[in-house]
Amino acid sequence: MYRRQFLGSVAAAALFMGMTGGMAFAETPADTLVIAKVIDDAISFDPAESYEDTGSEVLHNVYEPLVGNEATDMSKLTGLIAESWTFTDNNKTATFKLRAGQTFASGNPLTANNVVYSFARVVKAGKSPAFILKQFGWTAENVDSMLKAVDDQTFEMKITVDYAPSLVLNILSSVNASVVDSVTVKANEKDGDFGLAYLKDKSEGSGPYVLKTWKPNQTVMMQANPAYRQGEPAMKRVILRHIPESASQRLLLEKGDIDIATNLPGDQIKALEANPDIAVMRNNAARNLYLGLSQSVEPFTKPQVREALKYLVDYKGMTDSLLKGEFTVLQSFWPSGFYGSLDENPYSYDVEKAKALLAEAGYKDGFSFKLSVRNVSPAIDIAQAVQQSMSAAGVKMEIQQTDQKQFITAYRGRQFEAVLGTWEPDFLDPHANAATFALNPDNGPDASSKTVAWRNSWKDDTVNAMTEAAVREPDEAKRSDLYKELQRKVIADGPYVGLVQRIRLAALRKNVKDYVVGPATVFYRLVRK
Repeated sequence: MYRRQFLGSVAAAALFMGMTGGMAFAETPADTLVIAKVIDDAISFDPAESYEDTGSEVLHNVYEPLVGNEATDMSKLTGLIAESWTFTDNNKTATFKLRAGQTFASGNPLTANNVVYSFARVVKAGKSPAFILKQFGWTAENVDSMLKAVDDQTFEMKITVDYAPSLVLNILSSVNASVVDSVTVKANEKDGDFGLAYLKDKSEGSGPYVLKTWKPNQTVMMQANPAYRQGEPAMKRVILRHIPESASQRLLLEKGDIDIATNLPGDQIKALEANPDIAVMRNNAARNLYLGLSQSVEPFTKPQVREALKYLVDYKGMTDSLLKGEFTVLQSFWPSGFYGSLDENPYSYDVEKAKALLAEAGYKDGFSFKLSVRNVSPAIDIAQAVQQSMSAAGVKMEIQQTDQKQFITAYRGRQFEAVLGTWEPDFLDPHANAATFALNPDNGPDASSKTVAWRNSWKDDTVNAMTEAAVREPDEAKRSDLYKELQRKVIADGPYVGLVQRIRLAALRKNVKDYVVGPATVFYRLVRK
């Protein structure tokens, strides 16, 4: 019966997806949620490999980790696959009791052995997200000895580092710590690839949805999981459509061809608020935008030049006009509004001060450099605004537009002079961003952890020590203060020009209810029409 219903549902979804390419509808199907997004950043949907925005959003809905944020209450961390946990051995051992009776979408039982396999797989596969779990002191060589299935419902893990329990739990809430169906994935491993090829475009999890199809730069389609522990979602399908042009998203939304538009600028959002068929959502997001200045490129190695560029951004002008209602000023690496937030923005637009610093560095007439940027709004708009403000001091910035895949490849490979980057934390703890923007113990080409600091070829031993001290502090208030001091240090000395923090905007058809947007992701399972 389930197979017949499933095939019918897939057929209906395929028909709808084919039709949406050339026709307009009064409304989308009652059991289907269609979202317009920019999804060209997707490279893989494997928890061991995915590290981009689209992948993160999808993974949050097709997998579950041991702990995380529940869609019904985003204010606190709670048990998902795990129902309880304890820390012993000076917080070096954590034991988790799993909820009874859980299964994967495949029907296979979810046990502690799946957790062991999933964590070890991320570490051994060694892809970009591996550093998240390697923070526990795990390596490809020792991870097997750090993980144990005590019995089917009890998972035990050991760490070698002095981390506060709250930090350990926050790290485990990352989508990259999601639990996969080890039986199915092992059966599809090829040539020791840990099933990376198999899971690139499909899911084997226990979340409310199952990833069924991915057409790069076109669509992602998810199917409701009838075996989900909290019941099958009302929306039987969720379709993400790649529509990079904001004007096209607005038109499709007004026609009813899509249910939600997620990439609309402030002026279009304001116009839509007058439409009785449309509702607007605003939520603080944990995403920051920044300029990264490669420390392998002159003249960015000079501290006076880096400081000068921080005075050559018209922060207030951008957020009061071009980005009004979409962004707020953020010059730190950790977003405002969360534990450990600094909420200090020491730089303002000051051309004369910037000129003096450039002259001190030997560049009184300015210099030229190339900025790599994604060819989507508002990245291009921000780049052009910065280009204009910097020109006042003789700094000539050439904007090089690329698609997301080219951008990511170049950034991860250190093939750039400067970038306009964006970041969203893997878990809501300041260490999530400190571990990548500040920490870089090995700046060599073959470093095991290729953090954002590594990408920008920046290694500061003092900053590394400050980061390590903050992460070891068990007292939560003191730990918060240490992260604030670290942020001040990175703002002043780091290779970043912090720009803005995003306000997550979405426009929805009025009949769409309970679309839950969190600080770092979106949940589909409660949506109804």
